[in-house]
Amino acid sequence: MKKADVFEFYRRLAETDPAPETELEYVNPYTLLVAVALSAQATDIGVNKATKLLFQEVQTPQAMLDLGEEGLKQHIKTIGLFNTKAKNVIAAARILVDDYDGEVPQSREALEQLPGVGRKTANVVMNVAFGAETIAVDTHIFRVGNRTGLAKGTNVLQVELKLEKVTPAPFRQHAHHWLILHGRYICKARKPECWRCPVDDLCAFKPKTPAPKEKIAA
Repeated sequence: MKKADVFEFYRRLAETDPAPETELEYVNPYTLLVAVALSAQATDIGVNKATKLLFQEVQTPQAMLDLGEEGLKQHIKTIGLFNTKAKNVIAAARILVDDYDGEVPQSREALEQLPGVGRKTANVVMNVAFGAETIAVDTHIFRVGNRTGLAKGTNVLQVELKLEKVTPAPFRQHAHHWLILHGRYICKARKPECWRCPVDDLCAFKPKTPAPKEKIAA
């Protein structure tokens, strides 16, 4: 995608949603960290349902330790891989209490040292909680980057690095959210809704998906 087209691509997404936000519900940086870690291979809706009561009770790493692994499992048992995730969340809480005075570190290196926290989770926390210009590439962003021609790559790291390279400065803060929301609601995996896409003319995807025909009343 040409440089001018990239700028226009983001400009249109920004015009439709000037202040995008994560769809995960959280209270503070710690609960955001927990929510993002739980969201691996799960939907934001499912995580929000599981954490609604949890985050009323637990908002700090120490409170998570007080709840305990079995107590946490009771809250998140509807989420996939909840046993492993509960173990990791408790282990991460112990590290945060022992090594960081209960605060969430702001660096990617420190975040990635926490159990259950990979590069994508670290990037989300850095961006949403601390305002870093990071781009967390999930399946939606990976698809949008490759399908549109915005940032092609054979793995998520390649797409992330290309997006960081091509995304213009005015759009770097919210690029992650614009792309993930675009992939989630318009540039869908099985059948992209090209007929209502604000950037369809800039996109390399062919052939464009036509609008569904209206059903004729019997």
